[in-house]
Amino acid sequence: MPVAKVLLFYAFTPLPDPEAVRLWQRDLCDSLGLRGRILLSKDGINGTLGGELGALKRYARKTKEYAAFRGLDVKWSEGSGFDADGLSLDFPRLSVRVRDEIVSFGAPAELRVDSTGVVGGGDRLDPDGLHALLGQRDDVVFFDGRNRFEAAIGRFRDAVVPDVATTREFVAELDSGRYDHLKDKAVVTYCTGGIRCEVLSGLMRSRGFGEVYQLDGGVVRYGERFGDDGLWEGSLYVFDGRGSVRFSDHSAVIGRCTGCGAPTARMRNCSDPACREQLVVCEECAVVECAAHAA
Repeated sequence: MPVAKVLLFYAFTPLPDPEAVRLWQRDLCDSLGLRGRILLSKDGINGTLGGELGALKRYARKTKEYAAFRGLDVKWSEGSGFDADGLSLDFPRLSVRVRDEIVSFGAPAELRVDSTGVVGGGDRLDPDGLHALLGQRDDVVFFDGRNRFEAAIGRFRDAVVPDVATTREFVAELDSGRYDHLKDKAVVTYCTGGIRCEVLSGLMRSRGFGEVYQLDGGVVRYGERFGDDGLWEGSLYVFDGRGSVRFSDHSAVIGRCTGCGAPTARMRNCSDPACREQLVVCEECAVVECAAHAA
């Protein structure tokens, strides 16, 4: 019986010819029957793929054979299954593109990357190191490196959640002075799989935040280590067909439906075409909304 998985991965590394890498990655994924999204730039690779476990393992092995991607950071999670053609239900298609940034902060000139990764980013903390820091200090602040709608269904306890709808709004948010009171505290940035905080922690350091950390591997790796028995509360939003994932059978439900206020971790696209956000909407309200639009 084939096993459906989702592979989350990235590597910050100089790429002299991203277009050549794009063609190779597209052909590799096609040959293995994988769907998902891969972004490439002169600074590295960022991707999420869904498919059969063995195919994803072959993909990871082949990709790591390329010298620049030897240190590829990979994480695994459960997939939803396969369609009639044996392709991942979590992604509608395969997209492999070259962009100016593999994480869209809108500040490519501020990012410096060498063969060791991001230059000037925050100090890395693995999940156990995070708990050790919290046991030693009382001035540690969690800083959410995701969009505000992601935090609506899951976040670290007492975290600062910036009021941003897209990653591109972070630079202006940091420059606004709203978080200057955190510049003398120990700030731990966190995001889904770790990649956004590679950039965000560096942006914060260059703006005078004195002690900045990044949760290595992001919430995904923290959940693998502590499940719902640590400091994480709720579900983790993911940018694929699953919508969100839970780390155990006793995860808290902290999201509240925008329609009726009922507890839910269900997300759906805003019905206004001009709105690019996701909203927390329970199943009952989603049915009512769909019926109203159909009428």
